[in-house]
Amino acid sequence: MRADRELRAEAMIAAPPDRVWALLTDFARMPDWSPELVRMVALKPGGLRVGQWYLGINRRKAVVWPTRSVVSQLEPGRVVAWDTTSSGARWIWELAPDGEGTQVVHRRPVPKRVTRMSKVFAPLALGGSESHADELEAGMAETVSRLKAAVEPAGRS
Repeated sequence: MRADRELRAEAMIAAPPDRVWALLTDFARMPDWSPELVRMVALKPGGLRVGQWYLGINRRKAVVWPTRSVVSQLEPGRVVAWDTTSSGARWIWELAPDGEGTQVVHRRPVPKRVTRMSKVFAPLALGGSESHADELEAGMAETVSRLKAAVEPAGRS
């Protein structure tokens, strides 16, 4: 499968969208859910907004690398997306009310193309672009699952 294919993970969370949104947009907590992200830090004042820059510190086994992302879409309670300038990927979280819960969709398209830096870095440090995309998609499913566990009340599944 191609490294630039759209990756996707989703889940139904037994909680209202505002509760899911509150945890999802607390980026200091994102490493609690993401198996690859170590830290995500705002680089400009002003909080979460379109145009905000974030520094991501990622790790896979012994390899650690930084990324810079820019928030490209923000519809509070519904959608947040950021473009990772080092890879060419866009990371999208979409929330939709569904009964008494929330349908959560996490997607990673590559709107234009994978960057040259990513094409060199992934094969050298991450075992290959396609295999890393497979790992990312599995990690996205784990991230959604961990978010679900953090949001849902104890005893509900």
